[in-house]
Amino acid sequence: MLEAQEGLTWDRWFAIADRVEALGLDSLWRSDHFFSLMGHPQRPALECWTSLTALAQRTRRIRFGPLVSPMTFRHPALVARMAAAVDLLSDGRLVLGLGAGWNDAEHHAFGIALPPLKERFDRLEEGIAVIKALWSGGPVDLEARYYPLRGAAAYPRPVQRPAPPILIGGDGEVRLLRIVARDADEWNSHAAGHEVYQVKRARLEEHCRAVGRNPDEIRRSWMGGILIGRDAGEVAEKGGWMQSFLAALSGVPPAAAPDALRRRSWIVGTPDQAASQLDAWSTVGVERVMFQWYNLDDLDGLGLLAGLNAH
Repeated sequence: MLEAQEGLTWDRWFAIADRVEALGLDSLWRSDHFFSLMGHPQRPALECWTSLTALAQRTRRIRFGPLVSPMTFRHPALVARMAAAVDLLSDGRLVLGLGAGWNDAEHHAFGIALPPLKERFDRLEEGIAVIKALWSGGPVDLEARYYPLRGAAAYPRPVQRPAPPILIGGDGEVRLLRIVARDADEWNSHAAGHEVYQVKRARLEEHCRAVGRNPDEIRRSWMGGILIGRDAGEVAEKGGWMQSFLAALSGVPPAAAPDALRRRSWIVGTPDQAASQLDAWSTVGVERVMFQWYNLDDLDGLGLLAGLNAH
């Protein structure tokens, strides 16, 4: 999972995509932001849906998608049409990741409204209803407060049936997980540790019971950071790079970066150590992991991720 707003270019995108495809990794994901969230506006931030369109043609095997596209950025009717087109182009490999939107500075900079939290969740719910309705064909009439449809039709439809999976990212226990229970095919958590994750999962299962849905119908994934090296020396070396890159590690001595990242629930260590830590996530019910990959030039490190399959 690439934090694409921190330096993604076409050359890097294609190099990573080619390597992920060749290595046999499951999928490739990227954030959907307009500029750096680390205070470096000059960093390239390749536009999300343009890059997904190119990825659909560049690759043949991997699944892919945004993690996640904020509903505030684009009208859901446009998202439905774009997603259908990309799904067709990729022969059915798109997963549509959606969220409510959150970064105030980003919205302010580009003149995009960021409503209060309740309204953002209302818009997320309505937007998902619009997308699902338009994927069914049409014409569609939908009475809604923010996104009403009147005789709307969207062809061609996606190739996946009944529809491309919708992934919803987030851990909010009251509203967000209720939306997941009703509308999502996959829940992506960013919980800080196994214990926190188990609390969130239990809350999701409560919401599922309330809406009459089997929680096993929802795929469970987790997004987290990884610091992986062939040996302790390479782990320390990459920790130093991460310390210089991440503002969250400002003031941490480079040698202490790996331990600091462990405390932040990152997967840290050699392939054997990383595999053991992944086993613990599997034990609490996580079925897929998206690793945040900050060093966009570390193609060799992707090979270490692929090697985890052998463990």
